[in-house]
Amino acid sequence: MLESPVPSLPPPLLQLEGLTRRFAGRTAVDGLTLSVRQGEILGLLGPNGAGKSTTFQLLAGLLAPDAGHVRFAGQSLSLSDPSLRRRMGIIFQRGSLDDLLSARENLLLGARLYGLSGARARERVETMLTLIGLSDRGDERVGTWSGGMRRRLELARALVHQPRVLLMDEPTQGLDEGSFRTFWAHLKRLRDAEGITVLLTTHRADEAEVCDRLAVLDGGKLVACDTPAALAARMGGDILTLEAPEPEALATQVRERLGLEASVVEGQVRVEVAQGHALVPRLVEAFPPGRFASVSLRRPTLADVFLQLTGRALGADAPAPQPVAKRGRR
Repeated sequence: MLESPVPSLPPPLLQLEGLTRRFAGRTAVDGLTLSVRQGEILGLLGPNGAGKSTTFQLLAGLLAPDAGHVRFAGQSLSLSDPSLRRRMGIIFQRGSLDDLLSARENLLLGARLYGLSGARARERVETMLTLIGLSDRGDERVGTWSGGMRRRLELARALVHQPRVLLMDEPTQGLDEGSFRTFWAHLKRLRDAEGITVLLTTHRADEAEVCDRLAVLDGGKLVACDTPAALAARMGGDILTLEAPEPEALATQVRERLGLEASVVEGQVRVEVAQGHALVPRLVEAFPPGRFASVSLRRPTLADVFLQLTGRALGADAPAPQPVAKRGRR
């Protein structure tokens, strides 16, 4: 009986090879090598200071790398090459719409900046307004719009010239839960309709979970790259959290009495264990009433994976770089 062939993965569209950027006293991006496949959504995950935004600025052409290069569709290109920029759409962390213009005028302006004009520009503007569900509000000034609607319009403007790659820097920062979900629903619809490849930076675990793959950055280096499910599976168990007035002392007692590895994270005792539900009765029996205030049990999240990979919580800032000592003149 013949076996069905295993479907091959799409080839890389964007390849970063040894990308490096240094500032005074620190290396912000340290030899980053990464491939982004055609049509996928890949997230750069890490806290502030991990190198995500510097990588974004390098790819957007706002910074020049100290080393490394980029391949686009197999062709080696300079990050300052205009042909590379024309193939990209960009959404910055801070909004960049003109509040005095209507939604339609903002999109027309974006189209013209990328060389579209006349009937072709108007056609693309109407297509994008329809795809983001705002065609009935195209003549409204955007200065009165909510943050979620403005972000959707920025998404449409970044794609009005039909780029092959969309770069986004913390695209949902400041959005509420409803706006977050609406933004991502439209992004995935646009990905399917326009055939784009997406590379974004984020420090949100909930945003990371909706990406196709994640590149985990810490200190400017790539420490892991896989699907969200595969990264979460690395934990191999449950997360048990204990709240107590003396967490360090309780962590020591858990190690001594139960032989389990326990650590203190953000003031709570944390234990990673397989079949955590079976551990709860043992904890109750091993400690007197009142020793801990509460016990919670859950499956691991991407924030837990990041903590395991780097030893730091995802919401924490990266350690401040230490200045390089200068030698005095002899």
